[in-house]
Amino acid sequence: MPTGYGPWLCGIGLAYTALMVRIQFRIPQDEHDAAKREAERLGISLAEFVRRAVRSALPAESSRPWMRYAGMVESGDPASSRHIDDVLGW
Repeated sequence: MPTGYGPWLCGIGLAYTALMVRIQFRIPQDEHDAAKREAERLGISLAEFVRRAVRSALPAESSRPWMRYAGMVESGDPASSRHIDDVLGW
């Protein structure tokens, strides 16, 4: 199985993999509580909230600048990828 991030072919078609690293850090209790509340409001895990916050603070990768916005738009419609133009208002 390939490692790293990106597409690869498997027996049933195209799949994606992302190498994750476990980290541990300390933040003030009030920031933790606020982040947890916001993650809950967005319907995502605290871990995903932190990943998005980190991603938004980093400069866009020059070879894939569009990845800065990956996963940042949520319509609430699980089939939104089938009619993305409507979601984006184009």
